[in-house]
Amino acid sequence: MEHTGLVINNLKKYFPVIGGFPPRVNNWIKAVDGVTFKLEKGETIGIVGESGCGKSTLVNTVLRLIEPTSGEVFIDGQNIFLLKKRELSKLRQKMQIVFQDPFWSLNPRWLVKEIVGEPLRVYFHYSERNFVSKVGELLEMVGISRTGINKYPHEFSGGERQRIAIARALALEPNYVILDEPTSSIDVFSQERILKLLQDLKKEFDLTYILISHDLSVVKTMADRIAIMYLGKVVEYGDADSVFSNPAHPYSDALFKAIPNESIDNIDALFALEGEVPSAINIPKGCRFHTRCPLARDICRVEDPKPQDVGKDHQASCLLLGRKKEKAV
Repeated sequence: MEHTGLVINNLKKYFPVIGGFPPRVNNWIKAVDGVTFKLEKGETIGIVGESGCGKSTLVNTVLRLIEPTSGEVFIDGQNIFLLKKRELSKLRQKMQIVFQDPFWSLNPRWLVKEIVGEPLRVYFHYSERNFVSKVGELLEMVGISRTGINKYPHEFSGGERQRIAIARALALEPNYVILDEPTSSIDVFSQERILKLLQDLKKEFDLTYILISHDLSVVKTMADRIAIMYLGKVVEYGDADSVFSNPAHPYSDALFKAIPNESIDNIDALFALEGEVPSAINIPKGCRFHTRCPLARDICRVEDPKPQDVGKDHQASCLLLGRKKEKAV
């Protein structure tokens, strides 16, 4: 039976590093390196990790804004890398994105009518009256008055601009919506309201979300599944409740310990992961995290860990599973 949802199989995206004379490829940036996971229709997956881990490249490859080096991506049973231009254009109607900063993603010279309605003009042939009516419906759906249709983005608050961006993303009635740091550039009060809106829209329209976020509290609120990335690889993946309550990879554990909560009474009590993410051009041999891992052993420096089951619908890639409490070398 055809799978309805998103399936990613061993996806890789390498960028060449060119140098010398004559110019030639002398290295590769392994931005996405063998990512595999699945997402059922109607679920939300949170993709998290430090800057440079490959989150945005992964999403851009899934959207086929950039071509993969190898691997497969199936959306509702279709391998998107085999689609022709017209087929891909049709599929993209069902996949939309809400960008991180609505101040920069919304054209400041356009009226809200044109910003929200641009996808409608590209794909459909509305009369002007019906076009205005449809844009007004989209604005009301996200909590913006129809009177905002003839205003410019700068006339709205940050939270309202993000609502406008969401309305634009939903104009073509997509099945999949990518949320790229959807609350990072707005105030805390607006963040809560935007998250509530996104959850309500998901339920009403049976949406499937791919959520990229540095904010683990946002991911914990929104996600059914979670994929934790480090240097191009998914080091832990699974049911969000399982991963948050029982992180199996040392990197996941470190990230979660850095989340403020009611049991932490001062900022000094927060855990800080030491060291910097290595360069994607010079990836460490063995486990990529071993240069920062407080539990690293000699084997971690030479052997690349493979995903292991650590529970129902929960995998982690760590050579020390079951031995994390033993003394590190």
